[in-house]
Amino acid sequence: MSDFIILSLIGVLILCLLLTLVGFVFYSGLLSEVVIRTGSPPVKKITIAYKFKKGSYKESGAAFTESCSIAPKLCSIGVYYDDPNQTQADCCRYAVGSILSEDEEKPDEELQRLYEKFGFSVISFPEVSCAVTSSFPNRCPLSPICGAYRVFPELNTYVTERRLSAYPFLEICKGDVIHYMCPLENQESFFVPELLEKQTEGKQKAKEGEKDEDDKAKEDTETGESCQMESSAVIQEAGVSGAESGEAVEDLPVEQQSPEQDEGDGQSEEADQGAKSSGESVGSGSSFEELDMDMEEAEKERKDGEEDHMKDNDEKA
Repeated sequence: MSDFIILSLIGVLILCLLLTLVGFVFYSGLLSEVVIRTGSPPVKKITIAYKFKKGSYKESGAAFTESCSIAPKLCSIGVYYDDPNQTQADCCRYAVGSILSEDEEKPDEELQRLYEKFGFSVISFPEVSCAVTSSFPNRCPLSPICGAYRVFPELNTYVTERRLSAYPFLEICKGDVIHYMCPLENQESFFVPELLEKQTEGKQKAKEGEKDEDDKAKEDTETGESCQMESSAVIQEAGVSGAESGEAVEDLPVEQQSPEQDEGDGQSEEADQGAKSSGESVGSGSSFEELDMDMEEAEKERKDGEEDHMKDNDEKA
């Protein structure tokens, strides 16, 4: 019997817990219908105290807590500049703070100095006539988290499907309602100075990188041109020296132009000398023959003279 009672109590407790969770879900607005429309924004001109942050949007709760702790009665505001589906979580940029005044109302100077004392900056956003808007119930501390998971995807889909130029995303906790809006005009007026500084630094770095690449390419080009000029100069000098050497070769005697010609000339000279010597030998042989013939003729004449002399002597006798 006692075991049955214990099990019954455990069942009742589990049932109560489930009913509590279901009631909390309905109360928090997690199952509320999200309606997206285009029209007048929920706020007009506003002046806010904010802190610029960079990182995951999930870490924005600490900044909201700090802002609310300074002035709990003021409305909270968050401005989100990057799409978390297209930007890394560590690179997402946002601004979180409190609304100091709305419309033509001037902000409380003491509150403004207090926020500035804790490192907050002050800026005013202009009134816009048209924006993409939505809302979500603000009934518990988890309502902003539930609203972010429910509304922001719907807003993004609405803007993307209609190809609207609507940015940045603003989240305004005002009373028991959380308002969401994306301005359709004067979007840059909702940029805080820190965001513009970051963009300027990024552009400067990009320009410096392009400049470095251009300088490097220019240096490479100049180096190539100088190399080409040097090579051209070397080629020209070689051509000039070649031309000069060619002129010098033309001025030299023919015998010195090439070894082959020298060898040919030597052979021709040797042939001439051989022919000359052979001619001289032939000439000397012919002269000897003529001398022999003269001696024979002289001997014959002498014999003829002696015979004639002997004949004369015989006739006289």
